[in-house]
Amino acid sequence: MDNTNYLNLTTMKKNILIISLLVSVLAIFSNCKEQRAYKALIITGQNNHNWQASSPVLKQLLDQTKLFTTDITETPAPGKDMSTFNPEFAKYDVVVLDYTGDAWPEKTKTAFVDYVKNGGGVVVYHAADNAFTDWKEYNEMIGLGGWGGRTEKDGPYVYFKDGKQVSDSTPGNGGSHGARHEFKVQLRNTEHPITKGLPSKWLHAEDELYSQLRGPAKNMEILATAFADTSKGGTGRDEPALFTITYGKGRIFHTTLGHCGNGDKNFPAMECAGFITTFQRGTEWAASSVVTQSVPVDFPNSASVVQWPEYKPLSLDEIVSEIEKYDVSKSRKYIYDLQNRLRSADGNPEVLLSYEKLMVKILESNIATIDAKKFVLRELSWMGSDYCISKLKKLETSDDLKDEVKFALTRLQPSK
Repeated sequence: MDNTNYLNLTTMKKNILIISLLVSVLAIFSNCKEQRAYKALIITGQNNHNWQASSPVLKQLLDQTKLFTTDITETPAPGKDMSTFNPEFAKYDVVVLDYTGDAWPEKTKTAFVDYVKNGGGVVVYHAADNAFTDWKEYNEMIGLGGWGGRTEKDGPYVYFKDGKQVSDSTPGNGGSHGARHEFKVQLRNTEHPITKGLPSKWLHAEDELYSQLRGPAKNMEILATAFADTSKGGTGRDEPALFTITYGKGRIFHTTLGHCGNGDKNFPAMECAGFITTFQRGTEWAASSVVTQSVPVDFPNSASVVQWPEYKPLSLDEIVSEIEKYDVSKSRKYIYDLQNRLRSADGNPEVLLSYEKLMVKILESNIATIDAKKFVLRELSWMGSDYCISKLKKLETSDDLKDEVKFALTRLQPSK
């Protein structure tokens, strides 16, 4: 073999080796991207609420963030032998408590306390703050609790009055709520990673508004409250709705929202975009101390509830389909959703054009209502481009739409 052939063969082998290494690196990188950042464990199996429905939803909410790999573990049934219940807490970054029931074995309680002290994250979901009245460390971890015979011996009531946090040691039972209803959630800390970027007030879907919670309240920070209206059987004061606690090195996120009732066919509190978003962000914070998730464009405001029937945001096609059926006398939640998306895209011509094309389809649809088309014309009047002008001109003779069409064209072509 002459030197030229030898050099060519050597070069070819080197190239093959380099390509193989690159393929291997890319495969490793691809696998890393598929890995979830955190492992979460949901503990359930006993509850005075519908845990059979709530726990699968909580798992779905975490998994769909693509940040979590989530397991569910169930305790033995009420009254059964609890000695076998001994989860490996150390395997997880965060434990979500959807549990109110029989006491855990002492060994399990000790392991859980050690887990949290050493930096394990915890999420206390709704009725989990009813549990374990006599477990001192647990009550320190949850900050505030209700029912289960809690009284002044367990700690003060904590609430807001005149914009200030109050610690109230008045004797009385802990835990109450009035009739289920929609209510506003008001942020008390807008800079915490969980709440940063959220509106200062937002309307929450029909839920139990937990009140008169009391407990040790050590190392606790209230992130949001809700006013318990006396007309709904409430206390007439601003009650904690979202708060955090530190216990040792552990971070705890406590949400009183998200009622899931026995016998209920629908769970509006769990469908609420506000509950879902704060639960997902709170769980990430408990696991890591940071929040990387962005605030959804259709997060509710103080005027409207936003519900996600499948516990996730509707796709744009689904929103358009709902808007086609719009009746001005009925819910505007899909209208608000699209409006929020449009306003978030302001200044981004490519995204606005994609919305514009979908809105023109509504105008051209044979099934879309007149109310839906009037809404679309109002929105196009401020964000439409040349793309829609010729489409609008075809509607100038429509008896039902001519006024809205004229208004839109005048705004889009002010010099003509």
